[in-house]
Amino acid sequence: NVVMETSLGEIVFELYWDHAPKSCHNFYELCVRGYYNDVGFHRIVKGFIIQGGDPTGTGRGGESVYGKKFADEITRELKHVGAGILCMANSGAPNTNGSQFF
Repeated sequence: NVVMETSLGEIVFELYWDHAPKSCHNFYELCVRGYYNDVGFHRIVKGFIIQGGDPTGTGRGGESVYGKKFADEITRELKHVGAGILCMANSGAPNTNGSQFF
């Protein structure tokens, strides 16, 4: 698990390493490195979604630990079925994951 401190309290993320190893490694390593420190959520839709991980705050920035964009890790075992689901956010095209998450 990864615990992220926010101005509204802690968020605890459970990572599914077996299903999304590159995404988990990327998110975990960026957290360990302090990449997300003092980075706000740039997209907030009340009752639906928060998105963060872009140090520019524009929704267009951010880099992965791999130094380049990386492939989507889509599996039938993990689905968006309720609150608390964590995903990497791509830049609108497949296989363009960086540092942003929702």
